[in-house]
Amino acid sequence: MTSTLVFGGARSGKSAYAERLAIGSGKEVVYIATARDGDGEMASRIRQHRRQRPAEWLTVEEPLALADAVLRHCTPGRLVLVDCLTLWLSNLMFSGAAEYPDVGDIELPPLFHDQRQQLLRALERVGGDLLLVSNEVGMGIVPYGAISRSFTDESGRLNQAVAAACDRVAFVAAGLPLMLKGAPC
Repeated sequence: MTSTLVFGGARSGKSAYAERLAIGSGKEVVYIATARDGDGEMASRIRQHRRQRPAEWLTVEEPLALADAVLRHCTPGRLVLVDCLTLWLSNLMFSGAAEYPDVGDIELPPLFHDQRQQLLRALERVGGDLLLVSNEVGMGIVPYGAISRSFTDESGRLNQAVAAACDRVAFVAAGLPLMLKGAPC
């Protein structure tokens, strides 16, 4: 049983790389999608991802209770691919329907803290192979607005915690993986 974090910037090739790893595993694959189709553009992205995935993969759509889905589906002889952690994080941040200020402190909803902790605990107990895809959003300028800065900070913290818990970590840029931790994939 191996856990792997694959992360990189937008359109870096991280999802495609993770999908190649899943196909190459020769195992039954469960794809856990965290995206919500809140607008036309996102709905289009989701349709594109669905078309690209092999038809034999089981797709589970889970925007919030990710730890439960991972533990339920990550069993021996199976590989679970989660795409992606940053969309999941965003779903949690906005799960309370709060109006966030442009400046000042951000109070994230209790569900955010609870689900984040549950995921980190689940990573210690998975029963099969796990691939987690995440965005690296902190390599650019500091974003404008308190919620944007909070998202960047929380994404970085999550990536660090997940990377520490995983056996392997690959950073993808321009479609090329760079192994940061563990044996090459």
